[in-house]
Amino acid sequence: MIKKFKKAVLMTTLIASLVTFVGCSSDKKETAKKQDKIVVTVQAEKDWMPYYEQVEKTVESKFENADIQLIEIGCFDHLDVIDKTDISNKDVADVFALPADRFYGLADKEVLAKIDAKEMAKRVGGFKNFDEGLGGNLSIDGTYLAFPYNIETLIAYVNVKNAEEAGIDLNKDIEFTDLDFEEMLVLAHDCWFGVAFANSANLELLSKDENGKLTTDLTKEYSELTKEQQELFTALYNYWKEHNDNVTNLWDKDAAGGYLDAKFSTGEGNAIRIDGPWAAPDLTERVGSADNLKILPLNQITVNNKQLKHWKGGWGLGINARVEEDADKMEVACAVIEEIVNPKNAAELFKYTGKLLENVEPSAYDSLDEMNKMVINATYKSYKTSLTRPLFTEFGSVWGSWQNACLSWSATNPKTPEEAYNQVKASFEAMMSTF
Repeated sequence: MIKKFKKAVLMTTLIASLVTFVGCSSDKKETAKKQDKIVVTVQAEKDWMPYYEQVEKTVESKFENADIQLIEIGCFDHLDVIDKTDISNKDVADVFALPADRFYGLADKEVLAKIDAKEMAKRVGGFKNFDEGLGGNLSIDGTYLAFPYNIETLIAYVNVKNAEEAGIDLNKDIEFTDLDFEEMLVLAHDCWFGVAFANSANLELLSKDENGKLTTDLTKEYSELTKEQQELFTALYNYWKEHNDNVTNLWDKDAAGGYLDAKFSTGEGNAIRIDGPWAAPDLTERVGSADNLKILPLNQITVNNKQLKHWKGGWGLGINARVEEDADKMEVACAVIEEIVNPKNAAELFKYTGKLLENVEPSAYDSLDEMNKMVINATYKSYKTSLTRPLFTEFGSVWGSWQNACLSWSATNPKTPEEAYNQVKASFEAMMSTF
């Protein structure tokens, strides 16, 4: 169960429960008129501001006493403020975005207010099965602490001219192990990308069994891995070795970004780049024009004839726990969230934030240009074949454990895939010993 935030909040919450989530479940927008002024602060990144300014106007038109104030700050910078101070800090917004993988940590720190997300979802509309999507991932023991914001997963960008030069047929599955080492570039040592490889071979990085015990495949002996898991490490080892032998910067954590950008330019040999939907504008510029860019769903890329599969990633919108003390303010804060994710505004939301709603069909974006529609269609297709993302606090340790182990190959120079795997095994054994 979620712990109560403060004694004062506990008392207020008990009182508020008598009216059953007045702040987020009432269909009538009258309670906000009880106060002279209701100030709700909302976190927004710089590029999001035009969209959020429209949200501000819409909500203020519905609540005559509402004063929506936007705080321009990056999502992770805002979360850093929360980590370094607490929710009473005035620089911490009343409404803010949060990635799903940070949800449990924020819940543990008693940062998030309870919301009646099911009622909000009914008013927003479009959700086919709320609890089987992001909604279910943003609740603990049946208590909803954030509302679904956007879905995200990985897709494959193609420099068409480079692909033609390499003889890659874009109309069928593309086998990773058949490609030259620079024809497809992906930061496999970064677990955000590496997980797509792990999922292709049913390799469990960290999970919980039916009794809640943490388990991983990566502490097994190499001989205990399945054939497809061993083949995966053979593919990753060969990929690293080619880059290492040719002294590229792909396995250099700091220099890899510049290397990826340079190689995706036309004539530089990189035909396929794995990235997220947010990368489209920059990669279009890299290839020279939208006509030279094609976007494929991730599952069209295979490794050892197994489709790459990412996670059903996503973000939520949360309300600062301090707002629970004021039912009227909660109502306005919920209205802000509902307007941000209003399906009628899906195209505008994507235009300014790059965020795709879970509760709309791709046709909601038909007003956008062809390049953006390619990104959107590929993302939705990739999302459908992606796996449910593990969401628990301990998974945060996996990121560094995977990356540090894979990056260590350049220092230890393993001679075989098994030796490379053993570096990963040692890293995960150390990780598991900390739980």
